[in-house]
Amino acid sequence: RQLEDSVATFDVLPEVRDAVGPDVEVILDGGVRRGLDIVKALARGADSVAIGRAYLFGLAAGGEAGVDKALSILSRDVYLAMGLLGCRTVAELKAKAPECMLVNASSARRQCAVDRSRAGYTLQPSLQGPP
Repeated sequence: RQLEDSVATFDVLPEVRDAVGPDVEVILDGGVRRGLDIVKALARGADSVAIGRAYLFGLAAGGEAGVDKALSILSRDVYLAMGLLGCRTVAELKAKAPECMLVNASSARRQCAVDRSRAGYTLQPSLQGPP
């Protein structure tokens, strides 16, 4: 996304989930800054979410105590967001996602739909060479 011509991973997460099916673990990595981002990613189809940025910021700011504080903040945010959505578990969140996740059409930057047979190739069409 360095050239701002690519689709954000978060925006194509539902299409990735559809393309790979339920048997492949999908891990969202990138763009996670707060607990609400984790909840959104899980609701949109991720099985887990990488939180390296928060971990490293905490480490840089305060060593082990900083990491503990960063993880505590993220955990608190996740519990708060899920509580506000009326979800007690991740399974409940995934089941309720279609009714509680609103997507602003003007913010969704879709370049293409994912063809299951070409998953991994069609997500970045602007970077692919000739077919």
